[in-house]
Order: sequence, then structure tokens, then C-alpha cells
Amino acid sequence: MKVDGHIGTNLSHVAENARALEAGGYSGGFTAETNHDPFLPLALAAEHTSTLELGTSIAVAFARNPMLLANIGWDLQAYSQGRVIVGLGSQIKPHITKRFSMEWSHPAARMREMILAMRAIWDCWENGTQLNFRGDFYTHTLMTPFFEPERGALAGFGTPKVFLAGVGAKMTEVAGEVCDGFFCHAFSTERYLREVTLPALKAGRERAGKTMDGFEVVGPSFVVTGTNEEEMDAAIRGTKQQIAFYGSTPAYRPVLELHGWGDLQDELNSLSKKGKWAEMGEIIPDEVMHAFAVVGEPDEVAPEFGRRYGDCVQRLSFYAPYKADSSRWAPIIADLKKIG
Repeated sequence: MKVDGHIGTNLSHVAENARALEAGGYSGGFTAETNHDPFLPLALAAEHTSTLELGTSIAVAFARNPMLLANIGWDLQAYSQGRVIVGLGSQIKPHITKRFSMEWSHPAARMREMILAMRAIWDCWENGTQLNFRGDFYTHTLMTPFFEPERGALAGFGTPKVFLAGVGAKMTEVAGEVCDGFFCHAFSTERYLREVTLPALKAGRERAGKTMDGFEVVGPSFVVTGTNEEEMDAAIRGTKQQIAFYGSTPAYRPVLELHGWGDLQDELNSLSKKGKWAEMGEIIPDEVMHAFAVVGEPDEVAPEFGRRYGDCVQRLSFYAPYKADSSRWAPIIADLKKIG
């Protein structure tokens, strides 16, 4: 199993973080689009590493357009010599319309078209095919030599992998159909993965005439661990707080409903509207936490991951929304890499 880490987006620390991940045995280093651009750090990380896969987990797709994403992905893939994963996510409507001032409609269909358009642009640049993509949301029909990147820049390693994040079945099917991998949202459980996510991915792959061979599923990754009672208590509090934050979002309600916990979403949403963020974490039952997170001492984490996901997940990254000594993860990584 591949284990990924986080590079961060503070440009002053990216090089150091990326080198540390590569030296620490991680397979990939990822950024997330929160308060900084997620792509710019990948160029720095590529300069200071040689084997580490580099990607976004995630970049907000609908804040951009296919041509912009194609340019960024192409340049990073060339500079890193084939180590880039363009990881995309839709975000939710209020962020797209109110934070980015961009259009929102039919997110699954729009995402499918965006990725197909990006691939059409890459095909034009890589193979010299005529650019003639016409869709319901995006149209790309103009490409002159002045605007083409150097042909052959990706020789030997091809265009970047494209991963997509999702929760609902429609977006998950899109990932299976047009992508190379899928980010399970942290707000997923083993049951949701097996009963909803994997069937949707397989349906998408079948629609494209493909199997799951070579397709990478990045598994749910909440981890609650510590070496003493104080550390465990802090891990529990931080994780419950994050589970509560996600659980308050109506779009993620189906995950809770699958387990019969739909009423919890109503409580969390009500508290969030009142700004009672601390109280939200306090109402998450232990049963819910254990469903979303692997909980145990450090030497118990890898075996439990293997039991839950070893037959269906190809890579993961630790989601630990609490302060933890980085040395804690080294033996866990070594054990996880033996799985699969």
C-alpha cells in the first residue's frame, strides 16, 4: 500500500517538507487548496525530490477551466519528470459562487466534461491532434502553434494522472469513468466505501470499458492514536471535532444515513449555524468516531487499516486533525507498505 504525506503550501517550508517525506519512505506528497495556491508548491517540491509523487488533494476544479488546468498539469509533469497527480474536487456551491465567483450547475456532468476537455487538450499538445472539444459547459476549438507547449516534453512518462474526490454516487461514477484514481473523502466509513463508493467506481469503469486494474483508490484515513492517555485524549477531541464539521454539511448526510445516524446531521447543522463549533465535537458518540477512524496504539494502526481496507484501497494518507510528533508515523508507514 502506498502512503502519502502532506507537503503544505507555505513556500518557505515546502522544500524541507518534501525532502523529509521522501526520506521518510512516503510514496507521495500532496497539497490542499485552503489558504494558498495548491499547484505552486509542487514545482518547488519537484526541484528538491527525485522519486516522490506530487499532487493536489485537492485543487478546486470549478475555480478554474480546462485550459488552465491543462497548462499547469503539463508544465508540472514535464518539470517533475512524470511524477504529478492532478487531484480535483468540486467543492460546494456556496464556495464556488460566493468565494470564487464562478458558475455552478450539474456538478457531476460538469466535472466529467472538464476532465475530458483537459485530456483533449493534452492529446492535441502531445500527439498533434486537432483541438475540437465541444460540450455543454466547455468548448475548446482554437489552438495555434504559438500557444502549444514543446511537443515531446512528456516523452517517456505521458500526461499526468488525474484523480477526483467525491462522496455522492454520481461524482464517484465520473471518477471511475474518466480518471486514474479516486480520493475517498475523509468523511467515509468502511461500510460506505464498500456499499456505495466501490460499486459506483466500478459502474463508471464499466461505462468506459475498463476494469479496476491500475485504478488507485485513496482510502479514508482518519487516525486516532497516541503513546499515552494524554495524547489519545487530544487525538479523540481533534478527530471528533473534524468529524462534526463534515457531518454538519448537508451534502454528506447520506454517509450518516447509511448507518442510521441521520438525526445527528440535523443536530450538527443546527449547532454550526449558531457558531457552536466546540459543542459540535462533544456530541459525536464514540461509536461514530470508531466508524470513521482507525483508533488504537501506534502498533495497532496498520493491522486495522489492513483489516478494513487492505483488499480495496491502494494508497492512503493520515488524517490526524491534532498535534502529533512526526516520528510517530515512521513505523506505521513501514507496516502499511507491506499490505497489499
